[in-house]
Amino acid sequence: MSETAASATHDDGGQPIRFSSTAGRWVLLAAILGSGLAGIDATVVNVALPAIGADLQTDFSTLQWTITAYTLTLAALILLGGSLSDRYGRRRIFVIGVIWFAVASLCCGLAPNAEILIFARALQGVGAALLTPGSLAMIQATFHPDDRARAIGAWSGLGGVATAIGPFLGGWLVQTVSWRWVFLINVPLAIAVVIVAQRHVPETRDQTSSGRLDLWGAGLGAAALAGVTYALIEAPARGLWSPAVLGAAAVGVVAAVAFLLVEARGRNPMLPLSIFSSTQFSATNAVTFLVYGAFGGVFFLLVVHLQVVAGFTPLAAGTAMLPITVLMLLLSSRSGQLATRIGPRLPMALGPLVCAVALLLMLRIGPGASYLSDVLPGVVVLGLGLSILVAPLTATALATVDSRHAGLASGVNNAVARAAALIAVALLPSLAGLSGSSYTDPVAFNEGFRISVLIGVGILVVGAALAALTIRNNVLVEEGGQQRPDQPDASTAPEREPQGMSHCAVDGPPIGVSTTQRHQAQP
Repeated sequence: MSETAASATHDDGGQPIRFSSTAGRWVLLAAILGSGLAGIDATVVNVALPAIGADLQTDFSTLQWTITAYTLTLAALILLGGSLSDRYGRRRIFVIGVIWFAVASLCCGLAPNAEILIFARALQGVGAALLTPGSLAMIQATFHPDDRARAIGAWSGLGGVATAIGPFLGGWLVQTVSWRWVFLINVPLAIAVVIVAQRHVPETRDQTSSGRLDLWGAGLGAAALAGVTYALIEAPARGLWSPAVLGAAAVGVVAAVAFLLVEARGRNPMLPLSIFSSTQFSATNAVTFLVYGAFGGVFFLLVVHLQVVAGFTPLAAGTAMLPITVLMLLLSSRSGQLATRIGPRLPMALGPLVCAVALLLMLRIGPGASYLSDVLPGVVVLGLGLSILVAPLTATALATVDSRHAGLASGVNNAVARAAALIAVALLPSLAGLSGSSYTDPVAFNEGFRISVLIGVGILVVGAALAALTIRNNVLVEEGGQQRPDQPDASTAPEREPQGMSHCAVDGPPIGVSTTQRHQAQP
């Protein structure tokens, strides 16, 4: 049994759960619904932005904060959430996170002004940081080793379906009821998750987890992200040399330096910097930062662009991206399997280039655009590019570290992707000249979107070049467990988590797993 599995013990001394059992279905239901809350909320709010802006009479920077407040606390605290889950119980922290998320969602739905909405969104991110690591950890810790990969595959696949439903549901709620119900609908769903988890999910924890929690690291990481984000968002309106912008930037830089010092010298760091001693792990996360930064910035603007410039309804804009999720669900597993045969370098270099072509096709989206002729081609090509890229990228991030660091590697890759999106949403609009009331001016927004797309294309090309130059093909093991001639012998190499045991840095489908890659129980 892997170290991760071995150190995870049931508080009640229960036996591992089988996938086909009723108990297994209940655990899956709790994990999928819980992670679905955070996943859906990450997608539906974009659809509601024009309606929020019109109702609360906000400027464009406020809409940016509606997105970044959530992403900021989630990215800064997700590693701490994983540590709390391991130490104090996966179910306990998961349930606390769900309740926290529900209360914050209620505050968002009832917010009388933009300031309270932004604060409540930040609280939502804290709840998501607690529940997101726990949803996967509960499956990893409770299922039998032979069934673990299958269970995580079901969790990822059905989670992808939830992510696909999110924009459709959000668009329908905004169009037929109110943007507030995008948040309020989380409350009854959260109640159901808490009931299922408390009744049917056994408590597990990592008995080897010890030492003090890295609260200093978590606080400094949040301060660094907050300072930099504030400076990037407010610079267009306040001026680059305004005291508030310069002060926030200084706080962000100082906090970032202090964070690195604390993590390098601390006894129990939230982010052990030694994990970056693997050049392949560092390179993979650099590619992750570039490509998800490009996606995060363009996706933030695209759904607004479809409504403000192309004249789509919220429902039509929310469902416009559905083909991407469908293609990823159909193709990502095969892409992951192919990467284990030919190596990850080609998919990780080709995927961003295909996505760059997709963004160029989206330049056709303008006033009076047709979905079939102007939107769908770019969406389909983008879905193909992401299908090529996501599974090999995430698998490589996990395969470049020892199995004892697999959970940490997944968390780091997740945090890097979210931090990249956070910075992109803050920076890209200002580079494109979008600020103030731009989101109410179709001509100005159209020009800003065009510039943003071209910047995104450039970033994706750089990401493709970085992957081609730095990623080695011998990182992944061939399907069926066969070693490549240039890889260490299996008897001496550190045990790896199977590639399917990971979950994508962004909400997406599972990575393919063959039956021979699954964990086997050891005596």
